[in-house]
Amino acid sequence: MKKLSALLLSFILVIAVITGCSKTDDTNGNTSEEPTTAETTQDQTAPTDAATTEDTTGTGTAAKTGLAVINDISESTSATADADGVNQTNSVVVAVLVGQDGKILDCKLDMAQTVINFSKEGKLTTPVETTFKSKQELGTDYGMLSSSKIGKEWYEQANAFADYVTGKTVDEVKSIAVSEEGTATDADLASSVTVHIGDFIAAVEKAVANAQEIGATDADKLGLGITTDMENSEDAAADADGVAQAYSYYVATTSDASGKITSCIIDASQGIVNFDTTGNITNDITIAPQTKNELKEDYGMKQASGIGKEWYEEANTFAQYAVGKTVDELKGISVNEEGAPTVADLTSSVTINITNFVTSIEKAVTNSAQ
Repeated sequence: MKKLSALLLSFILVIAVITGCSKTDDTNGNTSEEPTTAETTQDQTAPTDAATTEDTTGTGTAAKTGLAVINDISESTSATADADGVNQTNSVVVAVLVGQDGKILDCKLDMAQTVINFSKEGKLTTPVETTFKSKQELGTDYGMLSSSKIGKEWYEQANAFADYVTGKTVDEVKSIAVSEEGTATDADLASSVTVHIGDFIAAVEKAVANAQEIGATDADKLGLGITTDMENSEDAAADADGVAQAYSYYVATTSDASGKITSCIIDASQGIVNFDTTGNITNDITIAPQTKNELKEDYGMKQASGIGKEWYEEANTFAQYAVGKTVDELKGISVNEEGAPTVADLTSSVTINITNFVTSIEKAVTNSAQ
């Protein structure tokens, strides 16, 4: 009986030794085991050996996409005997990707500064076919470098701010110290950003508040695209005021590694300045223009819509249609003379011109790769 017990004990010890030896050592000398679910999520970005650089890609966890615009036309001026009148529409635009913990995973910041001139005779002096580049698109052509105290262009400072807020929560962004002039007082930020950041902070806060889970993950790339024209502008007449209209389209996208769009938000705004035949501004320029997504039913397109849909509803439908597609696929959508889609999947739900939608999406996806 004692011999049987001894044999049984020896057998158990052998099994225990074999089980213990089944664990392997990694290249850092640490014993590795099959991770739990929580450990697996963390280990997806861990280096496989000491020589491997840190992997900063996401884990494929659902993330929120947000877009916000802050418009202002208050710097517009009436024409005088010595100078043309001006519609200056300033639009600060922010796209964000927000993680499950509320931290900003990525941020894109741009600005459309549209200047449309009109004379003291009430005539447009900026050609109506003019299109306008955003400050990011202008790059060094914006011309701020020579007056910058730190030798940085606008786009460089905007990118530095976007980088600074990445990894922060919206409360941390809101707590960034700002001087009475609206500039950063934090030493780290002030060394790379000297432009006014009040609207930057407000736009980030607004974008995070708008952010929703609409298909993006934390592994995707965030993009922002802006397209601006003034084709709806016209001269003043004896029986009607003139219109200087800055019409901007804004798109935020996320894309996966294959180049397919995983989330998309489309918005637009019209910065309108009315003027009479003497070049005098006739509307209240202290009222900030709202975007069409903000206006919703107040935009007033439903009554004229052949399908009874507001602009924001049609834009949202097209944004959803873009998900899962590449830019080339979207550029291949057939349209009629008015720019409305003619493909069967869209004709019943989108009747507005989609040309600037596609152009802005292409800009956003291209931007996301930079």
